[in-house]
Amino acid sequence: MKNRLKELRAERSWSQIDLAARLQVSRQTVNAIENGRYDPSLPLAFDIATLFQMPIEALFFKS
Repeated sequence: MKNRLKELRAERSWSQIDLAARLQVSRQTVNAIENGRYDPSLPLAFDIATLFQMPIEALFFKS
C-alpha cells in the first residue's frame, strides 16, 4: 500500500523522530511505513489520519 506520510511529514518540517513521538511508535516504524515495507494497523492508520486531520483514504491508497 502506498501512502503520503513522508510528503505530509515534510510539509510540517517534522523529522521521523518527531512523527514517531506524536504517534507513540518507533522511528523505524515510521520509516517502514513511509517506504512501503510495513502497512500500519487500523488503529495506527486512524491515529495518523487524526494527526494530519485527513480521512484515511487521503493518506493511504492501493499501489
